[in-house]
Amino acid sequence: MDRRTLLALAGSFGAVAGLVSPRLALAAAEADTPFSRRSLGKSSAPVTVYEYFSMNCPHCAEFGLKVLPKVIKNLVDTGKVFYIFKDFPLNEDAVMAAQVARSLPARQYFDFILELFRTQEQWAYDPKLKTKQDYANALFRYAALAGMDRSTFDAALANKKLESFILNELKIGEQQYHIDATPSFVINGRKREGAVDYKQFARWIDEA
Repeated sequence: MDRRTLLALAGSFGAVAGLVSPRLALAAAEADTPFSRRSLGKSSAPVTVYEYFSMNCPHCAEFGLKVLPKVIKNLVDTGKVFYIFKDFPLNEDAVMAAQVARSLPARQYFDFILELFRTQEQWAYDPKLKTKQDYANALFRYAALAGMDRSTFDAALANKKLESFILNELKIGEQQYHIDATPSFVINGRKREGAVDYKQFARWIDEA
């Protein structure tokens, strides 16, 4: 989905927790702050991947749910790939989702974004959602499942420093790597695009 194409209750977090190993999730950030790196694997891996993604992008959801678990199992967990998530929100509700995800404890980040991918139709594309508050209320249902109370949730959405941080990641992606669609990947400095299957993604890693 490119930035011009902005438009396409699920169970608990236990349904997706098995997609990412707890060991990887606990090692995902250097420090447990909303501004710290969200990553999988070891920084010493020979291949570094940046994934630029938007929480409300259906193509990102397809990749995240169908391909990413295989990437983690076969490429990250084996020490070949260091995988870093970069926010590239396509619109305001995607910015809000990124703010909430980064305001959870780092160990919960991956399960949470996978759950948002799995439930996009409920919080991003339900036709009953009309206002910013509607989208916020829909997002809170999933934040609450992750253990976030309403005051913490509201503070996350009101955090202008965090909003600026997320939008700056988008700006860097556009300016430095010419990112203009999601999902996009920067693999050892080379830009690749699209919700490809595992075979193609593994080929990109081999070519890095």
